[in-house]
Amino acid sequence: MATFGKATFNAAKYASSRPTYPRQLYDFVFKFHEQAKGARWDTAVDVGCGTGQATVELTPFRRIIGVDPSARMIEQARESVKSRLAGLDLSSQIEFVQSAAEDLSFLQEGTVDLITAAQACHWFKWDKFWPEVARVLRKDGTFAAWGYSEFRLSRFPSATPIINDYAQGSDPANSLGTYWERPGRTILDEHLVAVPDPREVLPDKFSEFERVFFTGSHYPDLPNARPVILRKRMTWEELLGYFRTWSPLHTFHEKYPEDLQRPDGDIAVRFWRKLKEEVARTEGKELPKDEDTIDIEWPLAMILARRA
Repeated sequence: MATFGKATFNAAKYASSRPTYPRQLYDFVFKFHEQAKGARWDTAVDVGCGTGQATVELTPFRRIIGVDPSARMIEQARESVKSRLAGLDLSSQIEFVQSAAEDLSFLQEGTVDLITAAQACHWFKWDKFWPEVARVLRKDGTFAAWGYSEFRLSRFPSATPIINDYAQGSDPANSLGTYWERPGRTILDEHLVAVPDPREVLPDKFSEFERVFFTGSHYPDLPNARPVILRKRMTWEELLGYFRTWSPLHTFHEKYPEDLQRPDGDIAVRFWRKLKEEVARTEGKELPKDEDTIDIEWPLAMILARRA
């Protein structure tokens, strides 16, 4: 997470290259919320909001607050809201606050109806965060967090070992596995199962807790897996742009700056080329062009909790 606060981090490029969550995901959360008899739609808080991608989708609520510890992310979130909403003035509905997820002291007790965390909760200190959630959520309020793990080429499962070698490999000179910030990345890759059940942490504060896995057939050991819902069609050029948003790549290049000068491309380009070669081999065709498209998908896990 420290990568996002570095001067070299480009929040705008990060926002444009990341996958966007489908309407189906938000509808799933809203349906869970409305199942409570006392559900209200007054205030939603998006913690670890980053560039505000999920924040702006919470418009069924009258007041929306995006929260992030990074000033750079908050700045980009404010700009993103202006550009994404095509001139609509929602400044009276959406606001942003720079703060850690574990410190929601700017919110009064029992005043929030929904708390979300998109691709962020693997960084939280749950011994402090769950008490804050319990404090600010009103009765029948909802907490929903989700995170996606390693991407997959939808039509080319044979590329998965190449992806794993690059993203999770143990060779520090030829892979990124040792450069992820832990334990956050491990929690994400293990589908948030390390997140403690709030009913065990704070007895009597939560009435429901559920784990949902939109992971398809990628992880057969997970219970009751649902079809993958997070997908994106990219050009190969855009896919390379996505690789450049990975935090361990920034860390890798701090250690090996000379890698950026290699005539055959840096480590991200070499990985990208291997994927192209695998697709060409599988299809029995020539190497895909940069402007050709490729279907990407991400297994996604979600946790849902309801305030008692």
